[in-house]
Amino acid sequence: MSIVANKDTYVVIQGGAAGVNAARRMAEFCYLIKRPLNVLAFVYPPDAGKTNEIPYGGSLMQIPVYKSIAEATAHHPQINTSLVYIGADRACAGGMEALNDPKIQVVSMITEGVPEKDAKLLSRHAIKLGKTFNGPSSIGVISAGSCRLGVIGGAYDNLVACKLYREGSFGVITKSGGLSNEIIWLCSQFADGITTAIGIGGDAYPGTDYVSYLEKFEQDPQTKAVVIVGEMGGDLEERAAEWYGAKKRRIKLIGVVSGFCQESLPKGMKFGHAGAKEGMKGEGSARSKSEALKKAGAIVPPTFGALGPAIKQTYDELVKSGAIVPVADLRPEELPKLPKSVDEAMKTGDVQVVPLIKTTISDDRGDEPCYDGYPASELINKGYDIPHVIGLLWDKRLISKQEAEIIKRIMMLSADHGPCVSGALTTIIAACAGIGMSQAVAAGLIMIGPRFGGAVTDAGRYFKYAVENKMSVDEFLAYMKKNVGPVPGIGHRVKSLRNPDKRVKELVGYVKSLGIKTPHLDFALEVEKVTAAKKDNLILNVDGTMAAVLVDIGFPVDSLNGFFILSRTIGLIGHWTDQRRQESRLIRLFDYLVNYAAPKRREVPPLK
Repeated sequence: MSIVANKDTYVVIQGGAAGVNAARRMAEFCYLIKRPLNVLAFVYPPDAGKTNEIPYGGSLMQIPVYKSIAEATAHHPQINTSLVYIGADRACAGGMEALNDPKIQVVSMITEGVPEKDAKLLSRHAIKLGKTFNGPSSIGVISAGSCRLGVIGGAYDNLVACKLYREGSFGVITKSGGLSNEIIWLCSQFADGITTAIGIGGDAYPGTDYVSYLEKFEQDPQTKAVVIVGEMGGDLEERAAEWYGAKKRRIKLIGVVSGFCQESLPKGMKFGHAGAKEGMKGEGSARSKSEALKKAGAIVPPTFGALGPAIKQTYDELVKSGAIVPVADLRPEELPKLPKSVDEAMKTGDVQVVPLIKTTISDDRGDEPCYDGYPASELINKGYDIPHVIGLLWDKRLISKQEAEIIKRIMMLSADHGPCVSGALTTIIAACAGIGMSQAVAAGLIMIGPRFGGAVTDAGRYFKYAVENKMSVDEFLAYMKKNVGPVPGIGHRVKSLRNPDKRVKELVGYVKSLGIKTPHLDFALEVEKVTAAKKDNLILNVDGTMAAVLVDIGFPVDSLNGFFILSRTIGLIGHWTDQRRQESRLIRLFDYLVNYAAPKRREVPPLK
């Protein structure tokens, strides 16, 4: 058997992230003892209507989140216990809400720093209703082989090491959350383990005291002995001693009280728990409490280190008397193993995973991103610039200073082309409609295609095809006319021989001044001579110039549109920011900008 928490305990957790973490730990215990997850619901108003994912073995359980306790218990009538993981300023209201629900019989509060007034109110209200209020500042409750409330018991390996997968014979009551796990372990190593371990919390006014739980253990035939761990301050241990010495008890009581060090420390020294208040040698001191327990007939080891042997001696006596029949522990292979995560399994070589994607350009698993193996900070500190990062991420190479300067000029020359082009206009309209930057800029980028900026890649592809196949200009134009159509990168709606594109002149002039080989640019300029002779606006445009130059310095053809996209994004962000700065309003076209070519207004004929 067990007390407070058993196989019929079903839980609602009040709280957010900390509550979800507790549910995950509780799921591990349920998996160990082969019990379905006993957390049925969460109450956390900000997330009401959502679900929390709780791993259970190799699967994920979807646990619903509700706005109130009443809503949770209405949907899950089995719920009879609440765990409170709410901030100290709201914990009292949350605890009261749980206590007032007729279906909930046990409330365990993990919250620390709850005002003493609130703790007293909750305790008195629980007593009035005949319910159990455990905490505040409780690590939780665990009944071996049955139920776990909270994170008490530690990690999965510790649950196994402490033999919590099956019931033992020792009860445990502690104020200290950390020591609770230690005592559970001692009971498993020096005896046959625990029935139930309870952390009552270290506050001055816990909701339930030692005596309340000792009474329950006394009535539990499976529990043969109880270990209590106390500390200086308050009188809970003295009251437990008074209860134990009042008459002959069925259970053996082992008590240890921390705080003897206080006798050697300066007066006024503060200790960890709110309830660990000063009391040098008189009432409330560790020595006074220990003496009271001894006088009542409890086993009180002289030091904490002697607690293990004291547990063993008590266990051996109970076995000898026949009160305990030892049971064989399960072999390791009989115990369920918690499934490893993929990361853990890969580290131990237990699984081989086929990657979903492969990347050859960057790695962010270390202290900083590495671009093609080069740490970003080192690139900065050694004088590299944005064009070099582009070279590493787009072409997996550190480009030269000349190449970097070419890319910088390309980006500066093509960053924007005014508000009237389709990409900028779309971004402006989105900005005026109140759309956020990322969506508005994305809308503008969608406009990039065969008729707006998207000619860069195609121009590079066909100029490269011509150069690689040693075509003459006439052969190339004949090939394009027959197989493709107009030559990408040739032609402009506004610019012409008489009104040249200064961006093209600037870029061509700079590249030529470097004295590097430019076979693709040379070919593109030869094509321009022929096409412009036929019609003066069939000139090499900025897309075609960018394409030819970028192919000449070695960038892959498929990356070329990226230069236009990257450059033009600068301008699109500028247009979005400009409109927001002006607080521009939603745009509606004037009627005179639309050619209404629809039929004139006419009468609708009768429906046949």
